[in-house]
Amino acid sequence: MSGIFKASSDNIIKGAEIIKNGGLVSFPTETVYGLGASIFNPKAVAKIFEAKGRPSFNPLISHIAEIDEMREFVKVDERALFLGKKFWPGALTFVLPRKNENPLLDIVCAGLSTMTVRCPNHNVALELIKKAGVPIAAPSANRSQTISPTTADAVYESLGDRVDMILDGGQCEVGVESTILDLTTPKAVLLRAGGITKEQLENALGEEVLISDGNPDKPTSPGQMLKHYAPNKKFRINAIEPMEGELYIGFGSEYDFGEMNLSKNGDLREAASNLFSYMRIADKNEKYEKIAMAPIPNEGVGLAINDRIKRASR
Repeated sequence: MSGIFKASSDNIIKGAEIIKNGGLVSFPTETVYGLGASIFNPKAVAKIFEAKGRPSFNPLISHIAEIDEMREFVKVDERALFLGKKFWPGALTFVLPRKNENPLLDIVCAGLSTMTVRCPNHNVALELIKKAGVPIAAPSANRSQTISPTTADAVYESLGDRVDMILDGGQCEVGVESTILDLTTPKAVLLRAGGITKEQLENALGEEVLISDGNPDKPTSPGQMLKHYAPNKKFRINAIEPMEGELYIGFGSEYDFGEMNLSKNGDLREAASNLFSYMRIADKNEKYEKIAMAPIPNEGVGLAINDRIKRASR
């Protein structure tokens, strides 16, 4: 099943089943159309990067239907509860500390210790999340470096059959991405301007909201974060074979002689879904002082893997 479908109750149920089974569904929000997958399915999330083209591992916004759903995977403070009750459902995204190191969420979070969460103000989006029974990770449903889509036709024009189903809920009301607010620091920091204004946030909080200064540690949006999870150990990439003291992470049958293998059959999606958790395991292995990783094909989602490990090896 692929193409555009009216966002009827029956089609939303079908879309939810696609999400449950590891597929991709594009759906409308009040801001732009999203390209969604279950946050607990790393392979499905890897498909998002592949479908968008020129992928890179950037944190994705996780969409929820009820404010209390946040408690499952992020640490919620009074500010988040207060602002969530005031502005959700709505075009406001929080950056909050992750509750634990669930490896299934590593690709959604780009290996970071934080997670981005919002509750969209659109009946189709909310119903899809509820029927799927899981939060849905979703960036904008368009090819990289193209205009964000505000109609189902624009999604199809950009992504075509890369999406298993496009739910047509009409024109998006807001048409610009959500505001992103970092709540991991004592002072709230605006990382991206959007549907909820700085003034609205300041009036609600009764205090100044800082603005990101462009430092890579304070990115302007999830798509622009430069600081990613990197191992504490020295990390060598494009390694043909391991050197003394290195834990070797292989890929495919050609490089299947190390302690670990991202995908023995050379499946780049499987490799992408395993990447962060394998790096964590390797970093904690006391038997080896260093880490090396086999060459990864620079195609499809392999572009994302190479971008990610290049950053991690710096």
